[in-house]
Amino acid sequence: MAVELKVPPVGESITEVVIGDWLKSEGDAVARDEVVAMIETDKVTVELPAPTAGVISKILIAKGQAAAVGDVIGLLEEGAADGKEKAPAKAGNRAPEPKQSTAPQETPAPKETTAKESEPAPEDDDQPVPSKRVQEIRGSLPPQAFARVMPSARRALREKGLRVEDVEATGPGGRILKEDVMRTPARPEEPAAEAPAPAPARDTGDRLEEVVTMTPMRKRIAQRLVESQSTAALLTTFNEIDMSGVMALRKQYQASFQEKYGIKVGFMSFFVKAAVDALKLIPQVNAEIRGNDIVYKQYYDIGVAIGGGKGLVVPVIRNAERLSFAEVEQVIAEYGKRAQANKLKLDELQGGTFTLSNGGIYGSLLSTPIVNPPQSGILGMHAIQERPVVRDGQIVIRPMMYVALTYDHRLVDGREAVTFLKRVKECIEEPSRILLEV
Repeated sequence: MAVELKVPPVGESITEVVIGDWLKSEGDAVARDEVVAMIETDKVTVELPAPTAGVISKILIAKGQAAAVGDVIGLLEEGAADGKEKAPAKAGNRAPEPKQSTAPQETPAPKETTAKESEPAPEDDDQPVPSKRVQEIRGSLPPQAFARVMPSARRALREKGLRVEDVEATGPGGRILKEDVMRTPARPEEPAAEAPAPAPARDTGDRLEEVVTMTPMRKRIAQRLVESQSTAALLTTFNEIDMSGVMALRKQYQASFQEKYGIKVGFMSFFVKAAVDALKLIPQVNAEIRGNDIVYKQYYDIGVAIGGGKGLVVPVIRNAERLSFAEVEQVIAEYGKRAQANKLKLDELQGGTFTLSNGGIYGSLLSTPIVNPPQSGILGMHAIQERPVVRDGQIVIRPMMYVALTYDHRLVDGREAVTFLKRVKECIEEPSRILLEV
């Protein structure tokens, strides 16, 4: 009995997804609850488990194609035992259609093909039979499909006189790497006959173009950023912060902090706390516009921009005003690990009231971050550099950081924006202010 594999509900506002990858191919046996495919949305990647044990009988929507929630993307034939028995037979049989058991006898291949079929036997140890997944990838590539061939691999193909279909691709997305070409033995009869033929197709130098479908997450990022620029009156104000106080405090208590909490104290917890303090002082930056109304929020859900495995994500630290420095650091560390593994949950990416973006970890010295609507502000942190500054009439060298506040001028005036940023500066330069709230 065929069981339908459907796209599961992945969020209230999400109606369309993209098939990220099939972890199983047609004919593969699967156990109950074993993950068979990855479903990509504009926010997260979710797993599609098998509802029952059986064999993947049909893949209806291929990797990279779009589907709607509830669509049937594949069929699963129930019966794990049958599936396990068929799998080895299929692997050992080179014929692509096992049901036609008499086909090889009724339609024998020409002598040339028969000779080739008799030759691989002694070479199987060095040249393993390509997997079904590799055969599918190879079958999807037309002859001379150089958009799938890396530049170094293309040069190696030229030198060895090989064709694309001669090489087993092992690179991401079915790309042919130089290593794949080097593992493939040259065919002595082909260089003379094949070398002249593909010359026109290869006479383009290394000017390659690769067309890749935009992921749902990248589409969503693009949509939100354009929406922010076109619907809000964005303005950015700057300041610089002397990081000496925070750095001295971290150095003094780093060992005992790490011993007690099992994690290092970083700069982000200080900026989260400083931002909450400043938001309490200037509530407009923590508010949002809904139609003709202004909604002032009495809670502080701080989003922290993190470079995830597939793009920028902004998980939210809920009720940051209630958390200690250690709890903030632990939440950020956990989000960072799961962002790299694409394991963040949808509700962890929604509902922030203000955002922090630390471009300094990538070396950014100055930038103008873009507000994530419907929020009204975002604080950009940047690289720490030692610079000469004047203190008490003396020129001294201090670790300085530029900070930038981008805000929605429809709601936040310049005075409030400058006051907010100045308060952040005061809290970071004198961390005791955060505790005393002065």
